[in-house]
Amino acid sequence: MSLRWRIVQIISTVAVTRCLYCAFLGSADAAKEGELRLSIGTRITTHEGQGHVEVYHKNQWGSICDDEWDEAEGRVVCRKLGFKGIDVVTYDGEFGAGRQIFMDDLYCSGSEETLTECHFPGWQVHDCEPTELAGVRCIREEETTPRPFVEVGKNDVGISIVDLPPDKPQDFFEPLRLKETYRSNGGLVGLFKRLFPTDLRIRLRNGRTLMEGRVEVYDERQKLWGLICADGFGMLETMSVCRQAGFAYGQQSVRGSAFATVNISSVPILIVGLKCNGDEQNLADCRYTPVIDTCPDNSFVGVVCAEVELPDLVIDKDELERSTYLEDRQLTFLTCAMEENCLSSSAYEIADHDRFYFSRRLLRFTTRVANTGSISFRPFLPKDQWIWHACHQHYHSMEVFAHYDVVNATGQKVAEGHKASFCLEDNFCDQTTTQVYACANYGDQGISVGCVDTYLHNIDCQWVDVTDIPVGNYTFKVKINPDYKLAEATFDNNAASCELIYTEQYAAVRNCLYERP
Repeated sequence: MSLRWRIVQIISTVAVTRCLYCAFLGSADAAKEGELRLSIGTRITTHEGQGHVEVYHKNQWGSICDDEWDEAEGRVVCRKLGFKGIDVVTYDGEFGAGRQIFMDDLYCSGSEETLTECHFPGWQVHDCEPTELAGVRCIREEETTPRPFVEVGKNDVGISIVDLPPDKPQDFFEPLRLKETYRSNGGLVGLFKRLFPTDLRIRLRNGRTLMEGRVEVYDERQKLWGLICADGFGMLETMSVCRQAGFAYGQQSVRGSAFATVNISSVPILIVGLKCNGDEQNLADCRYTPVIDTCPDNSFVGVVCAEVELPDLVIDKDELERSTYLEDRQLTFLTCAMEENCLSSSAYEIADHDRFYFSRRLLRFTTRVANTGSISFRPFLPKDQWIWHACHQHYHSMEVFAHYDVVNATGQKVAEGHKASFCLEDNFCDQTTTQVYACANYGDQGISVGCVDTYLHNIDCQWVDVTDIPVGNYTFKVKINPDYKLAEATFDNNAASCELIYTEQYAAVRNCLYERP
């Protein structure tokens, strides 16, 4: 072999290897520092407008943790990627596995050009698990093809049929009830082979007790039992599963591998993207999004149900109305609050130049939360994962325990919603209950039955920064356990929605009503 031919071979090999390496990094050469994209598993889905958010930094793509992830950050992402707006932000790795985490505790106003302009503690500075991945579903441009229509009539198994335009991709489909099934006029033939009846049969398998196990549903058409994909399955879906299984409450959703058997790989996954309200009597009343792709990681769900032993947190809405007022406070006295992202983004722009001559207008209020359930409310994180807050000089046992939002008449958040992390303790108990939980000295945290945890209006970060919003009438919302991380007897009293009158001289909150987070 000639030397010239050998050199050509070496150059070709290097070029191919480099191309493969670039493909592995996600076309690294074409990406710029801070560039964004969306992905579902290993598939790039930016063109679909949904997926985990990934950011490019130092020749690598990385994921974003969902701590402090909110609609404002979602708006920045969707606008940067060329979409009409944000539909919904997602949490807890809803789109499957991701990459190493590059950004955490992002705090945007929503007007930034890209995420790197937002406030965050630094690249790869985070305290997140690999599953705490942030994602978005963006609003796409209006479709010009006619929407699908429902035929009057049933198919051979008594199920409604929907005609679909043959050239539509999977992201065209709206979330639809499981009672409805679909057939295609074109390229998606065979996609919806599994037809579900008006009522779905379910069962729990391989649990340690009758109240737990992997969730299986029965396909009447194929005469077989199958699984539910774990992607996006949470506490509300757990509640509906447990209710249909004959139990009072849902206590916990777990990866079904905890209840796997040796032949589990031969059991098909029948339902993907299940979404329930938590009060359905049958899973056929829940919603799902039909997709072509298989379930991410082929992970399936299991549940742990309960009969009567659950906590029940209730906001004191009367105290919320009594305690709300305005305070103007200089930025120089808000250093601790700024470290915990308790102010709107404009405060950080001012602080970078001169914080001594500027103040913030704060909507202050007291949050009192009682446990009226049958057992104590305990933190989601184990004690060795609690976060020490140097400013407040105590541990926070829940990263996000409450959301505080000010919303205008069109439903848009006008004051950047603050996500409050709490130290949970028994501040006041009724005469028959002994105080058990206390924050001091690294004590155990929680809220006992019959006790109240109170965050007074004068505590740092117990506010919403309303400096940037005009005077007027708004809706003020306080939500506790907002992400449904921990099971409760009911979530119908976990949020208070109130009328907010905001003027130059004062603020008043009135007519608070209970609702879900």
